[in-house]
Amino acid sequence: MYTESEVDTIIEETCPDYCAIRRIFVDEGIMERKGNIYRVLQPPAAIPAPHTNALMKVKKDSGMKSLKEIKREYKERKKPSGVFQIKNTANGKVLLGSSLNLEGPLNSHKFMLAMGSHRNAELQKEWNQYGSDHFVFEILEVVKVKDDPNFNLNDELELLEQIWIEKLQPFGEQGYNTDSRIRQV
Repeated sequence: MYTESEVDTIIEETCPDYCAIRRIFVDEGIMERKGNIYRVLQPPAAIPAPHTNALMKVKKDSGMKSLKEIKREYKERKKPSGVFQIKNTANGKVLLGSSLNLEGPLNSHKFMLAMGSHRNAELQKEWNQYGSDHFVFEILEVVKVKDDPNFNLNDELELLEQIWIEKLQPFGEQGYNTDSRIRQV
C-alpha cells in the first residue's frame, strides 16, 4: 500500500509523467485507489513485481517494454463504448449515461460526487444524504463492435441508449435524468 505521493515519487524516478502512468495503472487494474491510498493488485507483465520502493523499476536491457511503449499502447487501445448507470441502492433511483469511452465519464462522476460538485443537484443531494456506500457505478452494456464495413459505432450506441432508457425509465421518481439525451463525452 502506498500514498499517492509515494506512488508519484516512485514513478517519477523512471518517468516524469507520473500522473499518466498512475492513471494507467488504476485504469488497467494494476493498482486500486481508495482515497489517497493506492494498493498494488497485480504487477503488469512488462514491469517486475514491486519490491520495497521499486514499483516502477524497468530494466531496459531485459527485453521488457519501456514506459514509453506501455503509455503508447494504452493510448492506442480500443476503449469500450456503452451504457452505464449510477444507482442509489437506498431508493433504487438511477442516473443513466452512455459514452464512446466508458472509463472517462464513470471516473468523472465519481470525482464530482466526492468533491460535492456534481452538475446534477438531486444526485449530489442524495449522495450527500445517503453516503457513497449507497451508490453503485455499473456498466450495463458494452457495444459489440462488428467487423463489418457498414458498422457505425455511434448508431449502435444510440440504439443501446434507447433500449436502456425504455427499460429503466430513469426520470422523475425513478431516476436522476432530466431528459433522454444521456450521451457523455
